[in-house]
Amino acid sequence: MSEQPSCSELELDNQLCFALYSTSLMMTKVYKPLLKELGLTYPQYLAMLVLWQEDGITVGTMSKRLLTDPGSLTPLLKRLEADQLLNRKRSYQDERVVELYLTEKGQNLREHAHSIPSCVVNASEQSVEALTTLKEDLVRLRDSLQKNQ
Repeated sequence: MSEQPSCSELELDNQLCFALYSTSLMMTKVYKPLLKELGLTYPQYLAMLVLWQEDGITVGTMSKRLLTDPGSLTPLLKRLEADQLLNRKRSYQDERVVELYLTEKGQNLREHAHSIPSCVVNASEQSVEALTTLKEDLVRLRDSLQKNQ
C-alpha cells in the first residue's frame, strides 16, 4: 500500500470547522454544570436569553434569533412551558402565530443566571476584551456564511 502524499490543508488540526466545532463542544461542557443549577439545558438557556431580552415574541421571531427552524423549537418550548418558565399563546390577530411569554418563575430565573457569563469568562482564561473581539469576529464570519447560502 503506497503512502498518500502529505496534504496539510486536509489535516484535522488545520481545519477552521474543527476548531469551531471542538470549541463549541468545550463551551457547552463549561455551561452544563452552571445550567444544571438552573434546571436548563444549553438550548433552553439560549431560548431563555432571547425571552429575557424581549418577552412576548413569536416562535418565528425566536427561530430567527436562534438561527433554527420553528419546528425544532416546539419540543424545547413545550418543555419550558411544562417547567412553568413560559406560556405559549395563540395570537389574537392570527391564530397560526404562537407568542411566547415568560411566567413569573421564568422572569425570576434571570436573576439566578446573572453569574453565568462571568463564570464562562473565568473558565476561558481570556480577558473580556479578547473574548469580545473573538465574538465580533465570529459574528462577522457567521454573517458572511449566512449571506452566501
